[in-house]
Amino acid sequence: MIQLRAKDVDAGELLLRARRLRGLFQGMLLINDRMDVCLAAGADGVHLPSQRIAPSVLKNRFGSHLVIGVSCHSFDDVLRAEAEVADYVYLSPIFESTSKPGYGPALGVAALEAVVAQVTIPVFALGGITQANEALCVEAGAAGIAGISYFDHLG
Repeated sequence: MIQLRAKDVDAGELLLRARRLRGLFQGMLLINDRMDVCLAAGADGVHLPSQRIAPSVLKNRFGSHLVIGVSCHSFDDVLRAEAEVADYVYLSPIFESTSKPGYGPALGVAALEAVVAQVTIPVFALGGITQANEALCVEAGAAGIAGISYFDHLG
């Protein structure tokens, strides 16, 4: 799964990038916070910020086939996203993060494990994930990891 996140480009450039990715990548393509670009590019879904329209509203309007994820920063955020029919969530920050300052203190692996135990949708760990701590997240029950700086070394 790839989430195309390019907040510094306009909709036209984002659409070009999404179409290029769609042509190169056969897996699931999600567009960050832009339903218009998601639909125009034929992407599989959209990833939304924590303060957003309910995923159920988007699914009712644009189709239940869309995959909709939500960024969450607390247990209550995750419960709300699940109740609003999100397909998955990112929970962050699990560890201290330099790429996402301002989202509060690190939640920690114990909080991740507690959240995973209380919901039925996949929870992906985000925030401060490194090769040294990624296994801790999976062992805590995370469906996987997400990252920004984690993937920087890939170029």
